This record gives sequence, structure tokens and C-alpha cells, in this order.
Amino acid sequence: MSKTVGIGVTGGIAAYKIAELVSKLKKDDIDVIVMMTQSATKFITPLTFKTLSDREVITDLWQESHEWKVQHIGVAEQLDLLVIAPATANMIAKMAHGIADDLISTVVLANTAPVLVVPAMNSNMYKNPVVQDNIVKLSRYAYEIMEPADGVLACGSIGPGRLPEVDAIYQKIMRMLNPKQDLRGKRLMVNAGTTCEDIDPVRFIANRSTGKMGYVIAEEAVSRGADVILVSGRSSLTPPAGVEHISAWGAEEMCEIMLKYQPACDIIIGAAAVGDFKIAQVAEQKIKKMANKSDTLMIELVGTPDILRTLGEAKKPGQIMVGFAAETQDLIENAKKKLESKNLDFIVANDVTQEGAGFAADTNIVTIIHRKGESRAFPKMTKKDVAASIIDSVVDLLN
Repeated sequence: MSKTVGIGVTGGIAAYKIAELVSKLKKDDIDVIVMMTQSATKFITPLTFKTLSDREVITDLWQESHEWKVQHIGVAEQLDLLVIAPATANMIAKMAHGIADDLISTVVLANTAPVLVVPAMNSNMYKNPVVQDNIVKLSRYAYEIMEPADGVLACGSIGPGRLPEVDAIYQKIMRMLNPKQDLRGKRLMVNAGTTCEDIDPVRFIANRSTGKMGYVIAEEAVSRGADVILVSGRSSLTPPAGVEHISAWGAEEMCEIMLKYQPACDIIIGAAAVGDFKIAQVAEQKIKKMANKSDTLMIELVGTPDILRTLGEAKKPGQIMVGFAAETQDLIENAKKKLESKNLDFIVANDVTQEGAGFAADTNIVTIIHRKGESRAFPKMTKKDVAASIIDSVVDLLN
């Protein structure tokens, strides 16, 4: 049965590139409904899209329609996927705040199908904190966001904001229309977030991890059919729908939980930023500030359990284990040492000093190194795309 994709074209210079996208989708026998803002019609005519899609192009909320009794509701109900491309800062703001004052923003609110948003605009506009906050907000609503490409923009600026290549958008659409179910019947456990080690009843040692990488791995795995256990240290993130979420505080507790569930798991991925040290003796009461500010407080630290090494020692035949190596120097060399010492099948190495690859970022730059020696370096990608690449590598091993 043919799929139906709605494409909302908004008023950016990149609007003309969407003609090629419509053409590619039609060649795959996908029904395409093109909607345009009035601004978009200044860059490319509706006639172009009508010719390519072989359907009426909708440009006005009040446009008469012989196909639908209530146009925006009828269109929304027919869609298997809604794509907003190019998505201007204005349209992103409308979607983030539930404003419905034109055709496309009204269809967005009436729509229940998955949504793909493809931002394209001037670099300064894209990097504006208001725009970034709106994009984050859309992500929280489970909208899929494509990172814009870097390069020379129509205005002459250089930086992020270019519409991604049409083929990349096309491939993303095809993946969303035909989601993989290659982990169905498999149980996957992933840890995430930062572990915390108490100093006294009110203080603790932690690190800068937010848990984003582990959480998107859990989300990707469950979307591909896996039964997912997410063992999370401290994180402000909301667990993805459909996963079994188990909270852990310190490294010892996280290790105990994962050892308990390990025998029932086919795949284990260690994405948490587990602290290497804990306090030798936790104070029973809050440690008071020194009266003399020159006095020094000495705290003795001892090692915490190496969770992946412990799980690696208990690894059962056929079980796949994946780890992360977040390094600040000698990335590949240190990653390979961890790969061997923890009995992993492959390791995901990233230099957290690189821009776009550190803690709290929405992107990552990784190299996947396999036990047999082969490795693959990836460009800067969203953490969602990194998660998909990791799961792809897991599936390759399963097969």
C-alpha cells in the first residue's frame, strides 16, 4: 500500500530544492501532498510542485477543496509522515508554541503522524538561543529534527543553516516511513547518566554527563523492536516511552543492578559516565566550613567498580557488549586498551575536547572500533544518528 507524505514548504531560498525531493518520492510510488506558505510561493511556484506531485498544491487555509470537507483536518488524517522543509525560524516558533494561523501550522496541530523538521536559515538566526530553545522544545514533543549542513549560505554567510542534501532528507524520510524492526525479540540493557558518590548527607561527587547519549540509544533500540532496560544514573531527562527505567545512584548500585539483569540480556551497552572514585569514608553529618579559610580539607578517595570490566568477565557466549571511551588525549590508543580489557565487541571512542562532541551537546563525533581491528570514523552527527549507527553495528554482529 502506498504511503502518503505531506511536505510543508516554508519561505526560505532552499524551497526550490524541495522540487527534487518531491520528484524522488514520487518515483518510489509515494503519494505526496505539498503545502506552501505564502512566503514559499515567492521562491518557487505551486505549479512546479503540482506538476511533480500530480496533486493539487495547497497554499491557503481557506482554499476550497473537493477532496476534503475540512481541508486541514482531511490532509492531516491522510498522512503517514509530515515533513517541514525548509523549516524557517518563524515556522519552528509557531510549531513550538502551538500557533495555528496559516495552513501548515494548522495541519501540524491536527496531525498525528510522525513529523520531520528540516531547519534552513541564516547561521546567526539558526544559532540564536530563541531558535535553539524552540528546536529543543520540538524534540521533546518527539519531532525528528535534521541538523542543517554547514557551508556558504545564500546571504553570503558561512556556517550552519544550509538545507541538508536532498538525498539525505530522502533517506531520512524512507527510514521513518519504513522503521527497522531488526532488534525484535532481543533484550538490550544500556546505562546512562552520571553516577554520584556521597561525601556527606548533602554533597556528592559527580561529572558533567547529562545522559543524552544513553537515552537516545535506548530510544533507538526500542523503536527497532528491542525489549530495553535503561539503568540511569543522575539525569534530568525523561526516559523514552516503552523502556524499563531503573534508577541508580552510585557506581556500586549501578553495577549490582546490571549484574542482576545481565544473564537475560542479548546486548549490553555502557554509555554512562561512571565515576572512577568514591569517598573512602562518607561523613555521617554535613561537613562544616572551616573557620580559618586557609585550612585545607583532605578527602580520601578509593576506586569504584569498573562496571563494564565486571560485566565483561561474566559475559555469556553470544552476548554482545559495547562500551564508550570518552577521552581527552590519545583517543584511539586508549579506546583500544579499554576494548580489550573490558572484553567488548566494539567500542565507541570520542574526544570530549572537540567542539560538538562533549557532555551536554546534542551532537557527537565518534569512531567505532571493532575487536577484530576494523574501525570507522564518523563526521559530526546528532546523537540520535550516532545511536542509529551504534545499533546498526550491533545488528551487523547479530547477523
